[in-house]
Amino acid sequence: MTGRRPIRSTLPGGLRRRFRAIRTGLVCAGALVTCASLTTGCGVVPGATGGSGDDPITVMTWAPRDTGATNKPGMPALAQAYARWINAKGGVGGRELNVLTCNDHNDSVTAAKCARRAVKEDAVAVVGSYSQHADSFFPVLEGAGVPYIGGYGITNTEFTSPLSYPVNGGQPALLAGLGSALADSCGTVTLVRPDTIAGDQLPVLLDSGLTSGGHDPARDQRAAEDATEYDGQSDQALRRASADPREPGCVVPVLGDRTGTFMDSFRRARGDHPEVRTATVLGSADQSAVNASGGASGPYEGAYVTGWYPAVSDPAWAGMKDLIKEEAFGDNDVDAADAGVQTTWIAYTVLKQVVESLGDGEVSADTVRRALDGGLKVGTGGLTPTLRWTFADKLASIGLPRLVNADVNLQVVREGRLVSARRGTVDTTRTLQNADVA
Repeated sequence: MTGRRPIRSTLPGGLRRRFRAIRTGLVCAGALVTCASLTTGCGVVPGATGGSGDDPITVMTWAPRDTGATNKPGMPALAQAYARWINAKGGVGGRELNVLTCNDHNDSVTAAKCARRAVKEDAVAVVGSYSQHADSFFPVLEGAGVPYIGGYGITNTEFTSPLSYPVNGGQPALLAGLGSALADSCGTVTLVRPDTIAGDQLPVLLDSGLTSGGHDPARDQRAAEDATEYDGQSDQALRRASADPREPGCVVPVLGDRTGTFMDSFRRARGDHPEVRTATVLGSADQSAVNASGGASGPYEGAYVTGWYPAVSDPAWAGMKDLIKEEAFGDNDVDAADAGVQTTWIAYTVLKQVVESLGDGEVSADTVRRALDGGLKVGTGGLTPTLRWTFADKLASIGLPRLVNADVNLQVVREGRLVSARRGTVDTTRTLQNADVA
């Protein structure tokens, strides 16, 4: 190993956007938007939500589906099931919940159109969503004052925008925690990540954990996000990881839905390098991926995997499992073990507590935002620490002021099963604080 050296990054060093309180009069355009309302269709009358008394509450959940890259159909599916479930119990704070959904197609133009749709329909918030195109949709939401609650954490803007209220530590926490785990168990570490704007943010985050443990930064290897095979990438990563025969290396694929495709290529190419280990983050791999790759005899055996939340077997998920059993039992898109589905559940838990805190008062984008900014503490039944969003939190100094939950759970694949590698969570706050991300 060589000594630690400073990490360089293009991540923002502070807020790059200011909240604008005046609505910009955005209009909804584009037949490309796939939008469906659970109760009233896409023709919700503007102004019908956000009132007082028994007026319904409209929100939106978006995510990509049926694309050649990462897809998260379970997130909007869970949101719709949540609306059916909560409305059968009397609604949110006594009000009917109306969920709009939108497919951003992994496309920046369509992501902006989804945001415009939310504004036009008077959504009080965008809840439990996934999109890589923060630069396209956040300006729309910020211009209209619509809060973004419980994004997946795939972009840095989710941890800098004053209208973002994340429930997990996103890629920063996952990769910092993974780097810490690999620092004293791997030789050369090679990160295989998407050649995208979101992918450009990943190396410095993994390196923050590696260098905190005295390890060299990872080798950064870019790959197409929508490739159908990764034979060349697998060969290259294996050559790097096995360059030093005295200390076998690790390959870290973080390619979202395409991680499984990479691992198919990796398994074929690994024959001459059985000593090379793998590691990744939840969302790029789960138990089904381990099973599909060969279980105990596959390339994931011995791999570390970091996730945001407790294992799906934890009793804290009982409420979500009840919802799925009652309202989404036959929906293959809704998998209780999926990190996107779990994030959407927690995001709607936040929304419910916000609305209940408003009592009989008006529920609008403005009042929801003021409640969140006013120091409201939200409990999630042990799935996360108590959540509270401020601009003076511990990670504001490195330009991530909205990252309020830096906990990760470290898991490992043993005998083909993904199990906890240690008791409790790992707080990555200090690791991220020590990263040179300015």
